[in-house]
Amino acid sequence: MTVLALETSCDETACAVVRDGVVRAHHVASQVDLHAAYGGVVPELATREHLRHWQPLCRRTLAEAKVGVEALTAVAATQGPGLPNALLVGLKAAQGLAYALDRPFIGVHHHEAHLYSPWIGGDPLRAAFDQFEPNVSLIVSGGHTMLVFVEGELRHRVLGSTLDDAAGECFDKAAKLLGLPYPGGPVLDAWAAEGDPTRFRFPRPLLGEANDDFSFSGLKTSVRYHVRDHPELLRDRGAVRDLCASVQAAIVEVLVAKTLRAAKRLGVRCVTASGGVTCNRSLRAQLAAGCAARGLRLRLAERALCTDNAAMVAVLAGRLLERGAPPTSLDEEMRPGWELAGEPKANRP
Repeated sequence: MTVLALETSCDETACAVVRDGVVRAHHVASQVDLHAAYGGVVPELATREHLRHWQPLCRRTLAEAKVGVEALTAVAATQGPGLPNALLVGLKAAQGLAYALDRPFIGVHHHEAHLYSPWIGGDPLRAAFDQFEPNVSLIVSGGHTMLVFVEGELRHRVLGSTLDDAAGECFDKAAKLLGLPYPGGPVLDAWAAEGDPTRFRFPRPLLGEANDDFSFSGLKTSVRYHVRDHPELLRDRGAVRDLCASVQAAIVEVLVAKTLRAAKRLGVRCVTASGGVTCNRSLRAQLAAGCAARGLRLRLAERALCTDNAAMVAVLAGRLLERGAPPTSLDEEMRPGWELAGEPKANRP
């Protein structure tokens, strides 16, 4: 089975070709430099870039995979959630290609693709669903943070999610408050590596609550007030590094503690993590240490598959077809607010 997939949910145009669970080629056209001038993603600009990049990116990916369009078994695309007009580009392009080739089309949930991305690894990248086991999964992307109980392959339910600011948003907003350039999260991670995480004590939101939800707006506000009351700190590079390390320590402690607590409560022996924030070095290290101390197996998404990419979309689409899922209608529209199965409506950001 050979699947071509497009991903255009935000500001990265991505294309991938996957054959029988093996990633033959995948590419991403980044827009970071374009949006840096505005300090954040501008949806209209992102949409124009998707329109400009998707066709040459598909040609490049197919050529590298040595696959002609006539050899495709199916075409897939991220259907949601995401920025409406950005989603529209990839969705309609993939639907049009599927129609022209008379191939089935699969609309994929972006977070569900992240959810199963930790089961893709190796060189070349390939799906390892034969190694699947029940797990508690932490998804931490730019605008979403959630814990999911994956009871079986393609069977999952959301345990808790974001009540307000997600972890990625907190990283980015805190970085902006500290005067760091866009994209803030990765820069804060780099600065934190040289800072003292114990110098400043910021709140750990909902850490003492028994639920599996997340809330980081209070932490962001605490950083804002601290900087407002101590403006001299921003003129001291050492202090800024300590602030970065302290903010990161607060976020990571909450993410790790809640994930491990859920794993213990549900009695699983495996923890997985995915999404862009999973590139954070401290989060990866603390999850690894926490799982090792408790005898839990940890599967982290490959760094190349943490941020938005089409490889995870193609892998999941192929697996859905293999497991007998029906194709998505070519009349289906984008779903910008699409909830992951079992996600409580009250927890939507």
